[in-house]
Amino acid sequence: METANQNTELNPEIKEEVLLKKDYWLGIIVGLLIGVMFMPVLKVIKPNLYFQLRFIIIPFFLIGTPLGLIVSHKISKLSKKLSVIWQLAKFVVTGIMNVLVDFGTLTIITILLRNYFHINSTDIILSLGITVTFYSLYKATSFTVSNINSYFWNKYWTFDKRGDNQSEFIQFFIVSIVGFIINVVVASFVFSGFQPFAGMNADQWGLIGAAAGSIAGLAWNFLGYKFIVFKK
Repeated sequence: METANQNTELNPEIKEEVLLKKDYWLGIIVGLLIGVMFMPVLKVIKPNLYFQLRFIIIPFFLIGTPLGLIVSHKISKLSKKLSVIWQLAKFVVTGIMNVLVDFGTLTIITILLRNYFHINSTDIILSLGITVTFYSLYKATSFTVSNINSYFWNKYWTFDKRGDNQSEFIQFFIVSIVGFIINVVVASFVFSGFQPFAGMNADQWGLIGAAAGSIAGLAWNFLGYKFIVFKK
C-alpha cells in the first residue's frame, strides 16, 4: 500500500489522472446544481420555453459541464501561458453555479412570500431619502446563500486551498462584503431606478437587476479570491 501511494505521489501523470477524475465528478455535481437552480429562473423568464425544455435541462448540464471542463483542461496543457485557463474554467463554472444559486434563491423567495404571505417584491420597507423595497431584502438573502456556497467551492476546488485559518476567513469576509455591496447596490439600482421594458413583469425585471449585480461583482470576486483569500 505504501509503495502504491509513493508511486502516485512521484508520478505526475498518475496524480493528474486522479485529480482529473475528481474534477470530472465534481463537475457532474456542479452541473446538477446548475440545472436544478436554472429551472425556476427559466420558468419566470420564459414560461413557455421552460415547459418545452423542462425534461432536458438537468441532463444537459449534467453532461455538458464535465465535458466543458475536460476540454478546458486539455487546452490548458498546451502551453504554460494557457495553464490559467484550467483554473479560470473552474471559476467560471463555479461562478455560473453561484449566480444560479443566487437567482434561484431569489426567485423561490419572491414566489413563496408573494403566494403565501401576500408580500410583493415592490412593497416598500423603508423610505427615508432612499426607497428600500422587499426586493433588496430578498437579494441580500439570496446573495448570502450564494456566497456561502461560493466559499466552499472556490476554496476546495477552484483554488484548491487546504487548511483553515482565521485570517483566511477574515479576508474572505472582507472581500465578500465588498462584493455584497457591489452586487446588491447595482441590482437594487437597476430594479428600482429603471422601468421594466419589453413587457417584463417585476419578477423578470428582478432577475435583470440580479444579473447586473452579478456581472458588476464578477471581476472583483475573482481577483479578491485569487490574490487575497486563496493565494498560495
